[in-house]
This record gives sequence, structure tokens and C-alpha cells, in this order.
Amino acid sequence: MRVLIVDDHPIIVAGCSAMLAGEGDIEVFNARDAETGLVAFQSHKPDVTVVDIAMPGPSGLELTRRILDCDPAARIVVFSMNDDPIFAARAIEAGAKGYVTKNDDPYLLLKAVREVAEGGVFLMPKIANQLAFEKSGGAVSPLSALTGRELEILRMLGAGLGMAEIAEATQVSYKTIANSCSIMKRKLGARTPMELMKIALEQKLA
Repeated sequence: MRVLIVDDHPIIVAGCSAMLAGEGDIEVFNARDAETGLVAFQSHKPDVTVVDIAMPGPSGLELTRRILDCDPAARIVVFSMNDDPIFAARAIEAGAKGYVTKNDDPYLLLKAVREVAEGGVFLMPKIANQLAFEKSGGAVSPLSALTGRELEILRMLGAGLGMAEIAEATQVSYKTIANSCSIMKRKLGARTPMELMKIALEQKLA
């Protein structure tokens, strides 16, 4: 099996690579951001691609969309620090087949990679239960009203990027980003881009 890991944290990449390669039947490749990740995907044609959400430039959600544009049959697992179930929901909506958080047992990633490689879907029980709870009318994340693209923009605002920089990174127009920010302000009750940035930091998006 060929697995590509796209993550900008060298220690995480090294640890995950060692764990997966130690299985004996897994060949591991890695990349550090969305741009090099897409190139690596096209070059190595992995059976499973593991992507982080929060990376410099375009996020793992955006990379997921770009990979699936190249190969609709691609199998992707999102591996993130964020355990808010809304991110798992947006990852699955973007086309990912699995979602694993970095603060859980690392062998869950191995389990997810194997299940997704076999054509399955993997969500940690805790995340799956939280998603079911929200759908049944339980407590709702303040981010639940945002689309995947809006979450991406909010994360970048939290990282200190301006709208022109976000437009360049996401390959859409400045006007589209500005319109998205206006919509997010209404959804989140924010009055200014600075308040959006504050929300991003409070929700630990950046």
C-alpha cells in the first residue's frame, strides 16, 4: 500500500511515517503543504492520502477538493488537531473518507488508513457520536453554520492573512473572499474582520 502524508509538522510526519512503514506492507511519502501535496499525489498515486487541516496556505480541506478534482476515486483521511465535530462533518462533505484527531491514540490513524484503503469510511466513535448528537438537536457548534470554504477563510483570517492573500491562496477572486467575510459576519454575529479573527482564535482554528 502507498500512503502520502501531507502535514507541515516534521515530528508528526516522522512519527506517522515510522508507524505506518513499520507495518511492512506500507510505503510512505510525504509533503509539507497543499501545493507540494498535490504534486506528490500526482507523482506517487497513493492508495490513501493523509492530510492535515491547518497548513500554511490552502488547508487540508482545500487540498482534499483539489485532489478529488484530479482523481474522484482518491481516498483521503483528514488528520487534525481539531476535535470539533464540525470539522469532521466538513471534511466528509469535502470528500474525505476518514477523520482522525492527533490527540488520540496514533494507532487510530493506522486503523483509518487500512479501513479507507479497503473502501470503507472511518470516524472515531467520539466524533461520530457528537455528530449524531448535533443532528438530533443537541448542542450546536458556533461554526456549524459555516460552509467548508468559509471555515477555510476563517482559519486563514485567524492566522493573520489579509483578504488578498486568502484570495491568492484559495485561487478565487478578492470579491469572493470579501463576500464570504460579509456572510460569515452575519452568521457569527461579528461586525469587523478583526472580530472574525478573534472568533477564529477562540475556536482554535489558527
